Amino acid sequence: MPIDWPQQSVADLQKAGVLLVEDGNHGEYRPRRDEFGNGPWAFIRAANMDTGRVLFESAQKINDAAFDRIRKGIGQGGDVIFSHKGTVGKLAFVPLDAPPFVCSPQTTFWRTLDQARLDRRFLYYFMQSHAFKVQWSARKGETDMADYVSLTAQRQFSVTMPPVDEQRAVAAVLASLDDKIEQNRRTAEALERLARAIFRAWFVYFEPVKAKQAGASSFPSMPQEVFDALPTRFTNSEIGPIPEGWDVKPLASIATFLNGLALQKYPPRGDGEDLRVIKIAQLRKGSTEGADWANSDVPEQYVIEDRNLLFSWSGTLEAELWFGGKGALNQHLFKVTSTRYPSWYCLLWVRQHLPWFRAIAASKATTMGHIKRGHLEETKVVVPPADVLRAADASIGAIYDLHAQVMVESRKLMVMRDLLLPKLLSGEVRVQIEGGSSGKS
Repeated sequence: MPIDWPQQSVADLQKAGVLLVEDGNHGEYRPRRDEFGNGPWAFIRAANMDTGRVLFESAQKINDAAFDRIRKGIGQGGDVIFSHKGTVGKLAFVPLDAPPFVCSPQTTFWRTLDQARLDRRFLYYFMQSHAFKVQWSARKGETDMADYVSLTAQRQFSVTMPPVDEQRAVAAVLASLDDKIEQNRRTAEALERLARAIFRAWFVYFEPVKAKQAGASSFPSMPQEVFDALPTRFTNSEIGPIPEGWDVKPLASIATFLNGLALQKYPPRGDGEDLRVIKIAQLRKGSTEGADWANSDVPEQYVIEDRNLLFSWSGTLEAELWFGGKGALNQHLFKVTSTRYPSWYCLLWVRQHLPWFRAIAASKATTMGHIKRGHLEETKVVVPPADVLRAADASIGAIYDLHAQVMVESRKLMVMRDLLLPKLLSGEVRVQIEGGSSGKS
């Protein structure tokens, strides 16, 4: 049975010196436009928060003069960041070794001041709970801004307070799952960097052919028999010199780009067969969490499975292999399939041309930039002989097989974490504490 753990208000915890909650509303001290871009201090917005992480590398930076002038909203390692304006409800735990940073007016930091009473990681997991979401959802829109939860409202929230040993035990279990998910994320990124490096070496910069032309007798990562069959000369093409015997084709010719459906025409029935609707937002975060539903009458070709290649051609242009589970393809997304070429080959050619596609979309005088099918015809790719492509598939394809295993494992770990979180926070499932007597209740 769940345990009725005591609750304490944020205001009381602040008075007791246990917790500090402060937003990034800097007033007259806020950074000026000319103070961005030339300094070391990260300025964290909601856009710099993703799946529990703070994306310091993508954040704008401010200079020393701006940082020294700011008097509040300066975050540090161990803080929990909460987005309270615009996009409300995003959370991130700041690594303990992170340097100081500045919260934007969109974000608030929650800082544990007394670890003997409130564990900082437990606070982060409590803020992921349904109980916490209910609190901020009820206060959202109290002002004339629909997507805003004020600092005053946040300080009126309450926090569940089990004994601190129990807090630490709960946090340790959930953090172990999150740590493995984070490790998998880094592994997946490393695998993709390796695959992309091989792809560009072979098919964009033609390094094996150039090496053979220069007198080399082999090339790293390329089977000897394939290297021996490579040409030593280049020929002119519409995109410049390419290896002799290779070809240039439109991107549209190597794969089918299936546009999604307006899935509001397939309203959910609640019969257990409904499908999650995969929109651009789901593609960006790699998850169907919070997604809409559609009924299972969606035609089969619009059903998405793990490892399908998705390409958003409108709004935020991204190309990703999908690992968020079964769903239905919404409009503004292409499902990219090919009967002749591996999915990684199609993915990496789309990504190779993403900067150009994004420039086209950005030039549109509309609120949502996009590309057209004609741009897929205009975009050219280099197609090697079949033996070279087979050799590349044996190498790059194997890397993406490992990548898929890591991504699927991560999704299973996320499901496990999300199932455990409410049970652990409520005391329905308890963790054995060293020297103590917890267990299943």
